[in-house]
This record gives sequence, structure tokens and C-alpha cells, in this order.
Amino acid sequence: MKKLLPIDFQNELFTEARTVHAFAQHAISDTQITQLYELFKWAPTAFNAQPGRYVFIRSDQAKERLLPALSPGNVPQVKSASLTVIVAFDTHFYEHLPVLYPAVDAKPFFEGKPAVTEVAALRNSSLQGAFLIMAVRSLGWDCGAMSGFDPNKVNAEFFPDGRYKANFLLNIGVADPAGIYPRGPRLAFDDVVQII
Repeated sequence: MKKLLPIDFQNELFTEARTVHAFAQHAISDTQITQLYELFKWAPTAFNAQPGRYVFIRSDQAKERLLPALSPGNVPQVKSASLTVIVAFDTHFYEHLPVLYPAVDAKPFFEGKPAVTEVAALRNSSLQGAFLIMAVRSLGWDCGAMSGFDPNKVNAEFFPDGRYKANFLLNIGVADPAGIYPRGPRLAFDDVVQII
């Protein structure tokens, strides 16, 4: 068994972390974005397929392109965030499998099978997005995931060729204390867990 992470680290990643709804002004550089990717790219994915694709929206002009797709209540979050990431997936991720997973010829499992491919891409890009959240927290930033948007509008604006599809949005930055709400309850162990 590996050494436990110190309790402070566990708290920072899990029990004390919050979904943030407003951010203070704070710049995040290209170098820091690269550092973030180099950390979360190690997320596990089936066949090492890595279907996740990421658009880091930082400029005001790019944010203006995203705003029409948002639920009205989410507009201020995006405007105040240092970055908003479109966590998307590549519907042709299987094209990279010969390099990413040379142990088995896995490309035929997906090629020409859009229903299978989309489910796998959504599931595995979600895993990658979860690792992104943990990487953001481990580097000292705050974040807030969002599903309150119209994915068809995001896809039309940012992925017009149809190859990539939006999964969810993630705002990143330094929390404005006004944007941290009280911790919501969680379901109890006995309500959701079975040990058999």
C-alpha cells in the first residue's frame, strides 16, 4: 500500500473544496495552463483512448462567443472566471488508438460504430474532466463545473465541423468569497453503498 496523502491534502481536494460561483480577478498564464494539462493528462481512460479535448477560454472576446449558450444565471460565473474550459470529446478518438494503445488493435471496436463511440467518448472524457478538477485544486485554484448551457450552441460556435462535442464547462480561478455557498448535504453511506 502506498503512503497516505496528508489529511490537509485530502481536505483541499475533497472535504473543504467547494464549487465556486464567483471569482476574483486573477490572471492564469499559458505556462500555468500547460502545467495544469501536464498534471491531469494522466487520467485513466479505456484503451488509453484519451477522447477529451479542451478549449481554455480566457479572453473577453472568446467569452462573448460562449455567453449566448449559457443559462442566464451562469453568465456572471463565466465573466468573472480567469478561465472557462470547454471539456469536450473527440468522436473520432479511435484514430489515435494505434499509437496510444499499441498492445491491441482496438480501433475496429469503435470505427464506424457511432453509438458505441459516443458513449465511450462521453464516459472517458468525463473521467478526464474529473481529473482536471482535482488538478485545478491541487495547484491552488478554485473551480466550478457547469452543465447549465446549450451544448448544441457551444458545438455550433466552437466545433462547427461536428467532430468534437461539448461535455461540460469548468470555470477556473481564485474564489471570490461571495461565490462560495454553504456546503450542501451529501447522501449517507447506507443510502448509496452496498458491500456484498
